[in-house]
Amino acid sequence: MGPRCYAELCVTSNFTFLAGASHPEELVLRAAELGLEAIAITDRNTLAGVVRAYSALKTLREEVSAALHIRSQDQVDHSSRQSSNPRRELPRPAIVKLPKLIVGARLVLRDCPIDWLALPTDRPAYHRLARLLTVGKQRTEKGDCHLCLADLEEGCQGMILIALPPRGSLCPQAPIQTLSRRFPGNVFLGAAPRYDGSDQPWFNVCAALALRTSAPMVAVGDVLMHHGGRRQLADVLTCMRENVTIDRIGTRALPNAERRLKGASDMARLYRNHPAALRRTLEIAVRCSFDLSELSYEYPDEVSQGEAPQARLDRLARAGVERRYPNGAPERVHTLLEKELRLVEELGYAAYFLTVRDIVQEARSRGILCQGRGSAANSILCYLLEITDVSPDMIGMVVERFISRHRKEPPDIDVDFEHERREEVIQWIYEKYGRDRAGLCATVIHFRTRAAIREVGKVMGLSQDVTANLSGQIWGLSNKGADLDHARQLGLDLQNRRLAQTLRLISEIIGFPRHLSQHVGGFVITRGRLDELCPIENAAMEGRTVIEWDKDDIDTLGILKVDILSLGMLTCLRKSFELLAQHEKKQLTLATVPQEDKPTYDMLCRADAVGVFQVESRAQMNFLPRMKPRTFYDLVIEVAIVRPGPIQGGMVKPYIRRRQGLEKPEPFGPALAEVTYKTLGVPLFQEQAMQIAVVGAGYSPEEADQLRRSLASFRRMGTIERHHVRFVNGMMKNGYSRETAEACFSQIEGFADYGFPESHAAAFAMLTYVSSWLKCHYPAIFACALLNSQPMGFYAPAQIVRDVRDHGVEVRPICVNGSAWDNTLERRADGTWALRLGFRQIKGFRKEDADWIVAARGNGYPDPESVWLRAGILPSVLERLAEADAFIGMGLTRRDALWQVRAIRAPKPLPLFSDPLDGEGIREPEICLPPMHLGEEVVEDYVAMRLTLRTHPMELLRPSIPGLTPHGQLIEAPLRRTSVCGLVITRQRPGTASGVIFLTLEDETGVANIVVWPKVYERFRRAVMGGRLLRVTGRLEREGIVVHLIADHIEDLSHRLADLGHPLDDAIGITQPQADEAPRPRRHRPTARHPREQAKRLFPSRDFH
Repeated sequence: MGPRCYAELCVTSNFTFLAGASHPEELVLRAAELGLEAIAITDRNTLAGVVRAYSALKTLREEVSAALHIRSQDQVDHSSRQSSNPRRELPRPAIVKLPKLIVGARLVLRDCPIDWLALPTDRPAYHRLARLLTVGKQRTEKGDCHLCLADLEEGCQGMILIALPPRGSLCPQAPIQTLSRRFPGNVFLGAAPRYDGSDQPWFNVCAALALRTSAPMVAVGDVLMHHGGRRQLADVLTCMRENVTIDRIGTRALPNAERRLKGASDMARLYRNHPAALRRTLEIAVRCSFDLSELSYEYPDEVSQGEAPQARLDRLARAGVERRYPNGAPERVHTLLEKELRLVEELGYAAYFLTVRDIVQEARSRGILCQGRGSAANSILCYLLEITDVSPDMIGMVVERFISRHRKEPPDIDVDFEHERREEVIQWIYEKYGRDRAGLCATVIHFRTRAAIREVGKVMGLSQDVTANLSGQIWGLSNKGADLDHARQLGLDLQNRRLAQTLRLISEIIGFPRHLSQHVGGFVITRGRLDELCPIENAAMEGRTVIEWDKDDIDTLGILKVDILSLGMLTCLRKSFELLAQHEKKQLTLATVPQEDKPTYDMLCRADAVGVFQVESRAQMNFLPRMKPRTFYDLVIEVAIVRPGPIQGGMVKPYIRRRQGLEKPEPFGPALAEVTYKTLGVPLFQEQAMQIAVVGAGYSPEEADQLRRSLASFRRMGTIERHHVRFVNGMMKNGYSRETAEACFSQIEGFADYGFPESHAAAFAMLTYVSSWLKCHYPAIFACALLNSQPMGFYAPAQIVRDVRDHGVEVRPICVNGSAWDNTLERRADGTWALRLGFRQIKGFRKEDADWIVAARGNGYPDPESVWLRAGILPSVLERLAEADAFIGMGLTRRDALWQVRAIRAPKPLPLFSDPLDGEGIREPEICLPPMHLGEEVVEDYVAMRLTLRTHPMELLRPSIPGLTPHGQLIEAPLRRTSVCGLVITRQRPGTASGVIFLTLEDETGVANIVVWPKVYERFRRAVMGGRLLRVTGRLEREGIVVHLIADHIEDLSHRLADLGHPLDDAIGITQPQADEAPRPRRHRPTARHPREQAKRLFPSRDFH
């Protein structure tokens, strides 16, 4: 080991949030470039970034073994000097030596100013470190860790401990001596350069301290970044952490770019007077032999109930065959079962299947609807164990899409539960397995463009208006950075040095981790202690605990998870079935809803699908009349085809033309025709792409799955080219022409961004059909359940209410004497059902207050004061009821009710039999208040409930906005340039190649579908992104009953919505004050807002990206 050998033992990645300025992957790559012997990732009280470093090292090892050359952003020399242009892409020598990865953590204590690097030497020591961090994290709130010196004394056996003396202050000797005595030979003193000209004197101080404490001195770089070019970003992160601007950072800024990862020659120069400190880095690296590959994961076996897991799985599966196929199963089912059982036994996943079945069975025993989906619907075992309901009769099951011996990750079973009751399932899992054996996966929340603009802009001194305008025009979860053209439109000078620096830093920080959150439902359950596998912390949500690793991390390590997901439609369907049983005396389940119902398909062919699962978006509703679904498999295709994959692959138009008989299917030969016959020769599903590779190009099923994965990731990983060559050559070898092979590969390449699994589409199509059937035959019940399941779905309650009224269902207003918390059904005189709105529709209303009102109602309340006296609710709650016009059943107008409510002065009614206070319960004299006009009533409805049963706002505004075509007339309007106006109810930007945006506008006659092409969007970006009332002019296009307006001009009229309640607007019909009127009660108004901002609050849209 010469002077050019060095192991870096103190590296902070960006998983020390708002501190480290480089990704773990970048640090590992840079360490390899510099030829370091080892690198230790030591983030503050966490192991969150170590698996990413481990994964990056594995990837590098594969590349080096394949003799691949990697490119870097800078010219490398082993002195690690900064290049003159660090952003310039220059060739880099091939990596011939890879560093060893040391897993560790930087322990920051509450009772000691010294930070400690804890580096496990073996697997038991790693387990102790994970448990130690868990103890510290579970003592406090999410994101923090409370450890003290006594915890280290108790829990750091087998670890190398390196004390890091605090910068700029005296270092206490006692803690170092205490741990040196406790762990002889394992405690060292870390000497990190200060980079302020005092390094050599500081090293001498450290050497003396090491001698006094018997803790040998070791060299550490205290690294914050892989490259010096990240210095400015590191300062920005410090400002975010300290909540200061860059102009006030002061001495907290890095003095230079030296806290970058350095090579051995640089470190040798720095420690030229202390060569032993460098040698010790290598000695420690050798002692730290633990590798993450040593972690073994075992699935719990409680569910085996004394049987061997594989034997129990086999028995339950064969019992499932008899249950699912009482008249005997087809031979294909037995073949699939035997194949999958062998595969599961070989890979050791039997206990995993049994655990998922156990969870599903528990949920169903509680009456919770649940259904497996995703790739698991390709599993015959999941079907027979009743985890999924997709049978082999529905789809061509491709088990390799779900589980494969060659895939380096475990299978993934996703199960949807009712979104309102999923928490019951989650808590049951914790109760059964214990919090030391079960935890949710983490999700890493990264900086995306909007957050990056806001936070970096604030640090760099941009005004709140500028950052709000820049970030407010970003669509969805963009990672593209700030839009320079938009910055120019805002009048920003892009030549300004500070602004240019800000925009560059925004781009640099995008993708950085910001904090850990909890996965939507991925549970890791272990046989042994989970907290020895990975640290566990408290979640922000009470009653939940979360591991530090995300789903990619656990996939890398081969750890199984169960996805306990939530689905609002399952809640809606369960409530629909309960209402059917209560009001229609019909007992139905997902499995017993009548199948292949013609009226249901007729309804879908009319695009009458508001509220229907998966086909309620404007894109889907526009596609339904062209698709004309008539069978269940048509719905499977419908669910899958309006997706980015088929759209970008150019598969939609050929499929529709063939379905409509305008062209014949053109399969690539008889063998491939069998694969795509159900989709008319057009590959739409991931499974078809895999089967084409097997049948046409000679792939094995496992190789075909690798192709699918490459197709799914090639946009970001660039891994498709080798498959392209292999695929084309394979087809040519099987007798196809190169032209045919290229055309076939081009088609399936459309799955690169988002190809839908057939299994997943089939699972969702089942819910599509059931929700369609309920809407068709029981619209009042379906709408009631849908409203009672909010928030969910594509449309807000206002649109759901409007739609059910369009279906002839009477909707009755909220009434203190008639409503419950939920929306309910009331029998009409003609025997049909009316829908009564519930208290849940009032913004900010609590269920507890609704329950008190219902419980004390008896034969009804005669006036607002009786509600106060009998239900015991606060006057502020009565005021919310009055604002929602809930006293209308008493004959009181909204204004009269508010007057009476505000006459109640005491916060609570007196106890029974007590003497009344002076003035309490005494009625004010009757006052005649002027009635509110219609515009005012509509605005107040939206303020209180965000919906109205009165007229649509556009009906009131139409006389003052000339030249408009009502939406209901577009179906018959001439195909020419047309103007429409309406409330924006949805915005949608599907992942299509064209980047088109769909807007849905609503007026009093119906909805209009607006197509906004990218160039038009750029011209009217602010209106498209933020407008609530838009006037759109463009070219009308019509295909059958589908009508689109291709926009060329968009005007934001959101400010006109303020006219509805403006006291001086005669055109809208607003109450005018009179000189002889008594003072009228007024709602407390918040600080004045711009009319457009007020419109956003009153008339919110639902935007989908």
